[in-house]
Amino acid sequence: MLCITQIKRGEKMDLVKYDENLFESIKHVNEYGQEFWYARDLQKILEYTEWRNFTKVIDRAKEACNGAGHEVSECFVEVNKTSEMPNGGTKRINDFMLSRYACYLIVMNGDPRKEVIALGQTYFAVKTRQQELIEDYEKLTEEQKRLAIRNEMKRHNIALADAAHKAGVQQPIDYAVFQNYGYMGLYNGLKAQDIKERKGLKKNQNILDFMGSTELAANLFRATQTEEKLRRENIQGKNEANQTHYEVGKKVRQTIADLGGTMPEDLPTPEKSTRQIEKEHEKKKIEDK
Repeated sequence: MLCITQIKRGEKMDLVKYDENLFESIKHVNEYGQEFWYARDLQKILEYTEWRNFTKVIDRAKEACNGAGHEVSECFVEVNKTSEMPNGGTKRINDFMLSRYACYLIVMNGDPRKEVIALGQTYFAVKTRQQELIEDYEKLTEEQKRLAIRNEMKRHNIALADAAHKAGVQQPIDYAVFQNYGYMGLYNGLKAQDIKERKGLKKNQNILDFMGSTELAANLFRATQTEEKLRRENIQGKNEANQTHYEVGKKVRQTIADLGGTMPEDLPTPEKSTRQIEKEHEKKKIEDK
């Protein structure tokens, strides 16, 4: 069941559903086909009543953007807008045109107590990751999506392993336990071996190679958010790292439930592995030459 919130526009209170359409409804597209969001629209959606308080979140997001090596001025474009006054006049107000990545950084630095923030984190994180993978993600075939997300998963698992190592998860057996905690949170208590058996896989087959794009995206989100949380909060100790991975996995699962999605363990297992698809694509490239 989706939650709803109220957003005040003048004297009118509008009910807004907590689903991804909430963020799509305020998206704009410029003359070049580039999508963007206005910060003041996002402010209302994220339930910040004061612009001055929201600009503090924007400032933290800018710092994160700069720290990640992105050009701040390209992600956060300052603009001036005209706002109508109650007496019929107008005034100039400051605003920002935000890229999807900028919105992602804003919700990641927002008030975690707000339920809509959690939804925004999921929406912008998943959509941002998709765009990072490849342009026109939505136009890809299911096989192309699987390959793109699987390759991204490989890169982020390396980053996750590094973050876990710095937190104290240093032995191979410890990392296996750490990974299982993430799966247990996301898969309602199932460990990697349980998932493998549920998918009917052989001992030497990797469960990530036999996931559809939706299931892979959920696991990518689990991995990226766990890595960032471990680093951001400087979590130390194996037990603490394991618990963090479990809680993030559980939060991703809860968000899927809130959005009315299918639980990952109930998603269908593709017949082909991503490795098999990669080989077929390579063979076709050679034949085309």
